[in-house]
Amino acid sequence: MYIPRYNLNWLLEPTWSFIRCLHRSADLTLVPSLAIAEDFETAKVVPANRIRLWNKGVDSESFHTKYRRHEMRVRLSGGEPEKPLVIHVGRFGREKNLDFLKRVMERLPGARIAFVGDGPYRAELEKMFMGMPAVFTGMLQGEELSQAYASADVFAMPSESETLGQVVLESMASGVPVVAARAGGIPDIIPKDKEGKTSFLFTPGDLDECVRKIEQVLSSKDLRETVGKAAREEMEKCDWRAASKKIRNEHYSTAISYWRKKMDKSN
Repeated sequence: MYIPRYNLNWLLEPTWSFIRCLHRSADLTLVPSLAIAEDFETAKVVPANRIRLWNKGVDSESFHTKYRRHEMRVRLSGGEPEKPLVIHVGRFGREKNLDFLKRVMERLPGARIAFVGDGPYRAELEKMFMGMPAVFTGMLQGEELSQAYASADVFAMPSESETLGQVVLESMASGVPVVAARAGGIPDIIPKDKEGKTSFLFTPGDLDECVRKIEQVLSSKDLRETVGKAAREEMEKCDWRAASKKIRNEHYSTAISYWRKKMDKSN
């Protein structure tokens, strides 16, 4: 999905060929979301019975509501902490669809946006947002990053090509509602029965729907708190220890089983 964004379409088939070669040498392939599993099946990378879903995990201690800080909100809001605050965290690449957020912010007068991260698209993005109520913090790590997540009102995620979306997990663990494109691996984090309860999804490219849902979150403190609390509770179930146990106890055993069958056939 990234290759066409950089006008390198001639690389598509060679890349798929490499991916097929790589995964066919493995006994089992773990994928982070159902969307990737479907992509692999469609592209005939490996048979469906040799694909398993790797449970999502997030460090719910490092990303937590307890890290909300007024000082960080002042920093992220450019000195206007009382204003509604949208945040985006991630790698700034052209493929992340971040120019969509400019159109969103033009429809949200009075709101501010903070971009946390870095990447090859940063200079262009800063130029695009020049004169707008936007703050670019650069890369943050450790407790500063935890504070940045927890100190915002809503996390905006316009990318349509996430294999999972770790930043979405981290925002939800921080008790901050997410408004994200219904694409890639994001619907695995916010399934249909949880939409509007733990966070929100919008149809990719639908500016009106995205703006409407962000406005809905920003305009109601009660809704932010209710959805943020539900998001936090949902992420507490996504424990890395449980995900690792599943790999060790279930997926690794399956891989061994496939390997033994292969060895028996070769003998």
